[in-house]
Amino acid sequence: MLTALTFAFVDSINLLLIGVIVAVGIVAPRAGVASRSNYAPITALLIAGDWLGVASLALLMLVIFDGLGPVVQHFVEGPIFGILLVAVGVITGLLALRGGDNSGLVERIMGPLRSPNPLTVLTGFVLGVVQSATSVPFYGGLAVLSAAGIGPVVRYTSLVLYATVALSLPTLTALLVAWVRARPDSLAGHAFERARANPRPVTMAATWAVAVLLILLGTLHLL
Repeated sequence: MLTALTFAFVDSINLLLIGVIVAVGIVAPRAGVASRSNYAPITALLIAGDWLGVASLALLMLVIFDGLGPVVQHFVEGPIFGILLVAVGVITGLLALRGGDNSGLVERIMGPLRSPNPLTVLTGFVLGVVQSATSVPFYGGLAVLSAAGIGPVVRYTSLVLYATVALSLPTLTALLVAWVRARPDSLAGHAFERARANPRPVTMAATWAVAVLLILLGTLHLL
C-alpha cells in the first residue's frame, strides 16, 4: 500500500495543473474594499474537479487490473516492472534537457477559470483524466495496489487516499500561492516571483525530480 502511495506522490508532480494554479493566482484580483478575491473558490473547484477525474480513472483502471489478475501480479513482481520504471525515468530526464514549458497550454485552459462556475470543475476533471492517462506513475501505483494482496473493500476504499495523495503537491501549491498573494513582500513572495520569472529551471528541476524518483523506485524493485 505504501509503495502504491509513493507512486501517487510522484504523480502529484503535475506541472500542468500547478502551472494553471499559479496562473489563476496571478490573474485573480485581490480582495478589496468593495469586492473579495475569487482565487480560493476557483482553485477549490479546480482541484475538486481534478480529484474527481483522477479518482474516476483510478477506479476504472483498478477494475481492469483486477480483472487481469495473475497477469498484473506477475508483471509487478517480475523484473520487467523495475526495468520499465528505470527506462521511463531515464527518458523523462533526457526530455527535461529539451526544455519547453506549458505556458501556451495554460493560457488556453485559463478561459473557464476567470470566475468560479461549473466549467471550472469540468476543466479540473478533464485535466485530472488527461494527466493521469498520460502518467506512468499513475498506472504503476494502481498495478501495485491491484497486486498488493489486500481485500477488495480496503483496496477500493484506498482509492480515496490514492487520489488525495496524487493531488497533494498541487494543493500545497494552491496554499502557497494564497500565502504569497496575501503577503507578496514576504520571503516566500520574493522566492515565488523569482521562480515565476525563471520558469525553465523550475520546470527542469521538477521533471528531473520525477525522473530520479522513477529510477530509484525501479532500482529498489530490481534489488
